[in-house]
Amino acid sequence: MSIDAREVGQIAHLARLAINAADSEVHARNLSDILAFVERLSGIDTAGIGPLAHPLDMTQRLRPDEVSEGDLRERFQALAPATAEGHYLVPRVIE
Repeated sequence: MSIDAREVGQIAHLARLAINAADSEVHARNLSDILAFVERLSGIDTAGIGPLAHPLDMTQRLRPDEVSEGDLRERFQALAPATAEGHYLVPRVIE
């Protein structure tokens, strides 16, 4: 599919973009190249290929799920101005 400068002007108008008339030919050529590439991609047989989150078949390196710090809630809440039943008390901000 090939796009000419007139069509670039129409697309720019619909997208509410200001495009310099002198650059329309360059934009037309670039858009034509993009559409040609998409056409090539649509011709590739992707049957049997599942969706990928990443193009490389890699696994995430994870650290072991183990506790690294103990329960310090009492220590932190001792610094708070007001607590009750393990919760921080704050002033009401919505009436």
